[in-house]
Amino acid sequence: MPTVLIPDAGRRLLPDVAPRHDIHPQYHGLGADTIAAAARESLLRLGTDSIDLYYAHFDDPQTPLEETATAFDLLVRQGLVRAIGLSNYTPQRIEEWFAIARREGLSLPVALEPHYNLVHRADVESGLGSLAESEELAVFPYFSLASGFLTGKYHSAADVSGVDREGMLSEVVTDDGFAVVKQLSAIAAKHDVQPATVALAWLRQRPSVSAPIASARTVDQLPALMESVSLTLGAEDMATLTKVSAPFA
Repeated sequence: MPTVLIPDAGRRLLPDVAPRHDIHPQYHGLGADTIAAAARESLLRLGTDSIDLYYAHFDDPQTPLEETATAFDLLVRQGLVRAIGLSNYTPQRIEEWFAIARREGLSLPVALEPHYNLVHRADVESGLGSLAESEELAVFPYFSLASGFLTGKYHSAADVSGVDREGMLSEVVTDDGFAVVKQLSAIAAKHDVQPATVALAWLRQRPSVSAPIASARTVDQLPALMESVSLTLGAEDMATLTKVSAPFA
């Protein structure tokens, strides 16, 4: 299995948990010294010689982007990292990273990890997606199930009240959001699968998406995630979901 890590500065601890600036007490930002030290410590903790994909997980506006890009390139040249990924960067900053890398002959990023799902489409569809396509970046969306909202377990605002992720769900607990869940449930029933399976299948079939990221809290939740790999939605189902989720595009 590939070893996939993200820098300790601003890292997310679980794939489907809200991005947070969980700053390592020893490593702050994306300066060259921090990147080098954090990568080597990660390698020691894992007991491995190299990391397949290493993410710059949050932009660090306090550090010149050239310094960050050069530090990541050095990890590749040293054989400590095989490939570079970016997450939570604006299209403008990604374009700047590529411009610097091409000008200086540095390693180019190969992956992008954006926030993307049926009820959060704008980031990717208004800029990141086309950029990923033009730069041939593999896209691995996080929050693929919108903090559990797209699993179909919430049917009203009252269902969300008091839950751990209430704050994260506030923007989707709307009539438009529940309209998406209703269609997900209908299509899921037709295919004899769970709504989460359909939500992930829709995302997997979107342009530029290589694979969605989702997490399970219990073993019982795994089948719905795994079945999404083999479920291929037809054009009608894809169009229905794309249309009902248009308010979030």
